Amino acid sequence: MAEVNQGIRVIQSTGITKRYRTGFFRRRREALCGVDLEVKSGELLGIAGPNGSGKSTWMRLVAGVEVQSAGELEVLGGSTADAAVRRRLGFLPEDAPFPEELGAQACLDLLGALSGMNRTETRERGGALLQRVGLSAEAKTSLGKFSRGMLRRFGLAQAWLHSPELILLDEPTAGLDAEGHEVLRGLLKEARDSGTTVCLSSHIPGDFGAGCDRLAVMVGGKIVYEA
Repeated sequence: MAEVNQGIRVIQSTGITKRYRTGFFRRRREALCGVDLEVKSGELLGIAGPNGSGKSTWMRLVAGVEVQSAGELEVLGGSTADAAVRRRLGFLPEDAPFPEELGAQACLDLLGALSGMNRTETRERGGALLQRVGLSAEAKTSLGKFSRGMLRRFGLAQAWLHSPELILLDEPTAGLDAEGHEVLRGLLKEARDSGTTVCLSSHIPGDFGAGCDRLAVMVGGKIVYEA
């Protein structure tokens, strides 16, 4: 990965609002209510808050999976509508929507190709990461046969696959087994050492420990505390 300049703005979220239409009468619900949040290069930002507070929604917007209803969002100097921007970030969603019929290595091959990696690079990097997360023996096993803990470890591997500049981890410890917790700590340390920017969300305060540079607390779709 290219050298990262500390202090450069990686995410600028200004007045971000996200509205959904729900229920039989299609009533409007606001998942985010004017979120202002800035993340700089090389930071490890923790986003805490109860379930339903809007953490996952904000992550999906930054990842380019969804689009905000109002407000301005700049990621890596551009818009997540740009595929080139999306290829520069890694994302572990909370629900891990990976194709169950594919084996672990085959899925990494697909994700690597979508990220612009060549096959040789994907095989080498993917194989090393599967070994790192303790899944090298299951490289050909279909993901549908993985336990929840194994899927979370695979999710960590795919998030780091293309050496992204920005990594988004949505509730990464949810369902993570003991081995996975150790893997996650090691990967976060390496990210910090290499200057990779990481945003990590959780509803469990103990998940943050002393590892985060900053902490933002989200409640009811708003940032209520930041330090």
